[in-house]
Parts: sequence; C-alpha cells; structure tokens
Amino acid sequence: MTELDEYWNKFLAETGRNSEDKCAGDLFFEAKGFVGAELITLVLTDKKTAFFTSWSTYAIDQEPLPVSGELYIVVDKANTPRCVIEIQSVNVVPFNEVTWEMAQQEGEDENLGAWRERQQEYLEDEGAVLGFEFSPDIKLVFQTFKVVFK
Repeated sequence: MTELDEYWNKFLAETGRNSEDKCAGDLFFEAKGFVGAELITLVLTDKKTAFFTSWSTYAIDQEPLPVSGELYIVVDKANTPRCVIEIQSVNVVPFNEVTWEMAQQEGEDENLGAWRERQQEYLEDEGAVLGFEFSPDIKLVFQTFKVVFK
C-alpha cells in the first residue's frame, strides 16, 4: 500500500465517508515565483480556493473535465500527501473574461494585471510544449475547491 493509499484510507476513516468514495487523483500546485511549500500553505490556510488549467490540456489528452464533488489528494514536491480537496465548481471561461474575483481565489497575485501576465507566460510555455497557441480568448478551466481534510 502506498503512502497516498494510506492517506486516503485515513481520510475515509476519520471523516466517516463511504469506503466506496474514490480518489480522482493527486494534485501538485506549482507556480512561477513560488518556492517550497508556499502554495501548499495557501491551500491549507484557505487563501487559495481555486485554480485555472488550460482547456487545451484536457482536449489534447482527451481527458474529461473534472466535475463538482470529485476528491483529490494534494501533494507537496516530495509527493507527500498534505490534504484532500473537493471540487466545488468547474467552469470553462475565456482568458480575457476572467474577472479579478475569479483570479483572486487563486491567492497568488495582487491584481488582475499581475494575474494575466503570470498566467499568459505560463500558457505560452505550456503551449510551446503541448502544441497550442496562446490567444486572449483561449479557454481556461476554472475550478473552485475546498479543503475537506488536513
């Protein structure tokens, strides 16, 4: 049994959830300019309650979009489980229609301009690797979540 399996079983036992509940996977939060456990700390202190992913990554990999209610184990850089989150909502939104209220939920930037600059750079880098082009109306998958176990 892996450390992630043990953590999942502990989560199920301590929260009284149904043993049939499945883990949708593990997530590692990483962002340019953040080091060590800074993003994990934002998650654990409820300052980060959302994240964006390019829609293209799902389309290229032919993966279904996440859905509300899915549970994920958040891991740190050492792949150590730190918490379990539950997806609250999933919406597809064009990059140029992201509001400050949405971006602010990521907990990483001081204003919408800083968020757009950081996110565009990330999307351009990701697109160069995966084979898509950044455009102002590129589709993003906006996911909100809550920590349900630490």
